[in-house]
Amino acid sequence: MSISFYETTKTFHLCDQKISYIMTVLPNGHLGQLYFGKKVHQREDYPYLYETAVRPMTSYVFEDDCSLSLEHVRQEYGVYGTTDPRRPAVEILQPDGSRICDLQYKGHEIMRGKPPLAGLPATYTEQDDEAETLRVVLEDALTGVVVELLYTIFTQGGILARSARITNAGTGSVHLTTAMSLCMDLPDCDYEWLQFSGAWARERHLKVRKLEQGIQAVDSRRGHSSHEHNPFIVLKRPGTDECQGEAIGFSLVYSGNFLAQAEVDTHDTTRVLMGIHPMGFDWKLDAGESFQTPEAVMVYTDQGLNDMSQTFHRLYQKRLVRGSWRDRPRPILINNWEATYFDFTEDRLMEIAARARECGVELFVLDDGWFGARKNDHAGLGDWVADPKRLPRGITGLAERIEGLGMLFGLWIEPEMVNKDSDLYRAHPDWILATPGRRTSQGRHQYVLDFSRPEVVDCLYEMLAKILREAKVSYIKWDMNRSITECYSAALPPDRQGEVFHRYILGVYDLYERLHRDFPHVLFESCASGGGRFDPGLLYYAPQAWASDDSDAVERLKIQYGTSFCYPISSIGSHVSAVPNHQVFRHTPLHTRANVAYFGTFGYELDLNRMTKEELAQVKEQTAFMKEYREILQFGTFYRLESPFEGNITCWMTVSEDRKKAIVGWYRVLNHANMPFSRVRLQGLDLDLLYENLETKETFYGDELMNIGLITSDGMSGQVGENTDGYGDFDSRLYVFRAVRED
Repeated sequence: MSISFYETTKTFHLCDQKISYIMTVLPNGHLGQLYFGKKVHQREDYPYLYETAVRPMTSYVFEDDCSLSLEHVRQEYGVYGTTDPRRPAVEILQPDGSRICDLQYKGHEIMRGKPPLAGLPATYTEQDDEAETLRVVLEDALTGVVVELLYTIFTQGGILARSARITNAGTGSVHLTTAMSLCMDLPDCDYEWLQFSGAWARERHLKVRKLEQGIQAVDSRRGHSSHEHNPFIVLKRPGTDECQGEAIGFSLVYSGNFLAQAEVDTHDTTRVLMGIHPMGFDWKLDAGESFQTPEAVMVYTDQGLNDMSQTFHRLYQKRLVRGSWRDRPRPILINNWEATYFDFTEDRLMEIAARARECGVELFVLDDGWFGARKNDHAGLGDWVADPKRLPRGITGLAERIEGLGMLFGLWIEPEMVNKDSDLYRAHPDWILATPGRRTSQGRHQYVLDFSRPEVVDCLYEMLAKILREAKVSYIKWDMNRSITECYSAALPPDRQGEVFHRYILGVYDLYERLHRDFPHVLFESCASGGGRFDPGLLYYAPQAWASDDSDAVERLKIQYGTSFCYPISSIGSHVSAVPNHQVFRHTPLHTRANVAYFGTFGYELDLNRMTKEELAQVKEQTAFMKEYREILQFGTFYRLESPFEGNITCWMTVSEDRKKAIVGWYRVLNHANMPFSRVRLQGLDLDLLYENLETKETFYGDELMNIGLITSDGMSGQVGENTDGYGDFDSRLYVFRAVRED
């Protein structure tokens, strides 16, 4: 890992054992992009990478000189209007109405480690030798605006983290209307675009298409990263698959409105932009004020999509997630929501918890309905005080009773929302986001609190901190059940209304940070009607997220498969729920529900008191299995083997760090008659180790399992959680392998 600068050629070279990233100062003083990809030798100059051409209908930077047009040169932080018509990385509205910006290189600094981003989540280092950071300073002389571009390259190979800090060092005010975290110009467009899209209950489905001339983009303008599109894209070469080939992953560490875009011009150059969505964004910078963009993370691989994903997993698991739960296996929980909804009493909750404890469950979570006048979703949000009719001794008393069973206690909250039928709204009707003179929309009969206002965040902090100080709460499920509409703050002047969306997210981060700091023992799980805010920004505060409100095991195959492209398995909230499933009304075998949920945090969304003795026996086996193997399931190296987006079979596996244990999950949606023999090639094993199938006691060398494959044909035994009723629809199997000796 190193960052080098060659003064004579004004060339930067950032490299580690896998990648090189090369930039240079262009003849007009702007910063140009020369190369990003597999590592190459360091040289003082790469003149052949700076290509120019005289083209008709092209404008040129210098008078009487047709050697430089920014339209045809790759740049690091492109600006519109100075011979470059492509979408810009930055746009600044100036007092005279102009948006032209001339960002000249002024200097740089190379530092060990990685500086934090004020008020924002970001990857981090624990030791300075884990990374190096380059800070490049650009300046627009006319306005005095200074742009500082940050590039961090990690010892862990293939990773580059980027962000920008924009400061108004002039004397007048300017308006920042575009401020991307990342601008990446690639020399060709021979890529396939991967995005992860869907809707409520079908989040992060993989979509693939070829890059073409024009703009391909995913975004959110909902005030949160959204169920519809995730702030993560991949560009891969057409021949790249899970096991081989080149790909670049782009991930935004942010939870609000975002844009991820690839613009291919008619000369087949590709510009990737990622950052806060410019639509509706207008940040006023008075003299001396600064704006920090969120962080974008790029991962390059030439060894296939699994390798790219594993790099993201390691980075986000160990250097984005923080706190006491970062490295700890997660407790097996039961949530009462699908068992009771709003209809519960304290004694009813205790019945569920007692049976769960008998079955090996470790954490009981009380979901919606415990506070204020919350009998349904029309009232109570904002009044975070226990309803004495349901909980006579409050949260403190219930938590003590749960802990008396030998279990941890957890609690559901939705602090960003309010019902009009609440004491909080009656006291502060101006605390919601609402545009004067316009209709105020509702979603789920609730309204969005104005988290851009510090007094609102302070109020919510005091209510929640009081509960956490007084009660033995070990887990918080933080929900968010509607998008932002009528985005207007009564506390900001007209010329700062374009800041509300971003200030709102900063307020969410502030509340998370204060609770995370003051109650470090609490395990936070983020939720937004399921997967509506499953993004890297929240992993900084909450090490796991509810992947989707759709808990059907078959639907979860695609949801969890797509999620795994960027996010570690330890972050995926996945539970066993009741049948018929409450979202799709499907009857799925209990063993399959567990076999899917094992590859995540694991828990139950049902009433165990309604299960048969045979089902309860299975639950006890499941919790015992998870306790034995959750370290490898949640923190092992994860491989995707067969995709639910390509066929009837899904297969994935996880391997321990020492490669001496492996667990394979195999899933079939629909059964068919007289099927061919089948096998799947495993990944990540030691070629020379002899592995035993713990069920059948058969042994195979690692090279056999990887090169010949694991036989998965019907009628084969040796799987954990085998369907004793015979093979049918929605079947699944787990195979557990353990190394018994070396060759």
